[in-house]
Amino acid sequence: MHILAIDQGTTSSRAIAFGADMRPAHTAQAEFAQHFPASGWVEHDPEDIWQTVLETARATHAAVGSDIAAIGITNQRETTLLWDRATGKPLHNAIVWQDRRTHDLCQALKARGVEELIRTRTGLLLDPYFSATKLAWLLDHVEGAREGAEAGKLAFGTVDSFLIWRLTGGRVHATDATNAARTMLYDIAAGAWDADICEALGIPMNLLPEVRDSADDFGTTDSALFGAPIPIRGVAGDQQAATIGQACFEPGMMKSTYGTGCFALLNTGDQMILSRNRLLTTIAYRLAGQTTYALEGSIFIAGAAVQWLRDGLGVVKEAAETDAMARAADPAQEVILVPAFTGLGAPYWDAEARGALYGLTRATGPEELARAALEAVGFQTADLLAAMQADWPGEMRALRVDGGMSASDYTMQFLADITGAPVGRPAVLETTALGAAWLAGMHAGAWPGPEEFAAAWVPDRRFVPEMPREARRGRRRQWEDAVRRTLGSLGG
Repeated sequence: MHILAIDQGTTSSRAIAFGADMRPAHTAQAEFAQHFPASGWVEHDPEDIWQTVLETARATHAAVGSDIAAIGITNQRETTLLWDRATGKPLHNAIVWQDRRTHDLCQALKARGVEELIRTRTGLLLDPYFSATKLAWLLDHVEGAREGAEAGKLAFGTVDSFLIWRLTGGRVHATDATNAARTMLYDIAAGAWDADICEALGIPMNLLPEVRDSADDFGTTDSALFGAPIPIRGVAGDQQAATIGQACFEPGMMKSTYGTGCFALLNTGDQMILSRNRLLTTIAYRLAGQTTYALEGSIFIAGAAVQWLRDGLGVVKEAAETDAMARAADPAQEVILVPAFTGLGAPYWDAEARGALYGLTRATGPEELARAALEAVGFQTADLLAAMQADWPGEMRALRVDGGMSASDYTMQFLADITGAPVGRPAVLETTALGAAWLAGMHAGAWPGPEEFAAAWVPDRRFVPEMPREARRGRRRQWEDAVRRTLGSLGG
């Protein structure tokens, strides 16, 4: 018996079949094109998304046979689609979460005093990152879109909703609470679409999907797709799915995913904490009608700093080389990289800041640059952790990591040292897909509940702090000074 996880990401779609032991049995992956029609604009062809999902799901289904008990879906969040209810045809390319075309609209909404309404009800900052202003742009710029929306002929959805619609042959228009929470249209305390925000943005509410639990009945696939119908029983946005896959079910548990950037979520239980430190308040998951909240912080540059060393400077040929290089670096040189290549994320949110290197000498070489790039991840995570603890003074119970960069032992040890917290790296690094699979498997009755799943979580390695407290404080002061200088520099 297998569970099929569909992991629809920003640059590729994957399908992973998990066996009864909750480990990957087969994986298929397909990349698709990115479209940049103007500066700051990022789009995907919805048919590319659909075809790569279908291709990889069929390949994985064929590889493991017909014993798939359920499908779980996890997806790139905030990316926005609008389609015709009668034909299922999208009216426009998907507007991707990275897209910044609605900056001016966000500024206009702030001038109208809408920001506090959005923050208190959705837990989000008023920013082009989220779906709401992207949808408003589509309604105002695609010919016939507003008329069709007002007539009830169109449907809006994030990627999960679009896939559910296509997989069920248009029978189900639904999303889960974690994806709804990222649209900037959903009242996360009331658990409902917010009429006041929709009115402020000119969005007809008949566009919006039904919001269900993260583990729920999302219909069954059309028989023509896989030869027989398969139930869809779990849905969660990618960062929430990773939180679930890391079994962070208790308040105080935190997961941090290290890829190109970094996303960290801290489980705050049934407490919806509105951040005083420019973090996001969001839904971690909703099970059996019970909402669990989280604080979320994002770092723009994590693994991308290593990519810069490789592709921009030619300092390394392979990312994996940086571990050994960092260990070989001169300990007397304390080079610090503030990787603000595209601005600084939480808790600074300075889009105009730019990257800087501090502490360079004539003796600085590739090894010291590699160490600085890896350590920047730890410094930035420590900033997030400090902001989270300032907002939520409960006990930090666990810091669990995943993503490609978590494979770096040097980076994870420094992360433990600079945060002063033990770091757990799981045996199964496919935590995003695992989280979606667990939601589906649990709801289908094929996999265990939260307590047993948490008990089965096995660390591949645990990193414990080794740096003395005074040394940690000294390094943190160096980083804080570097950030302060960067924020105050030209363009910062």
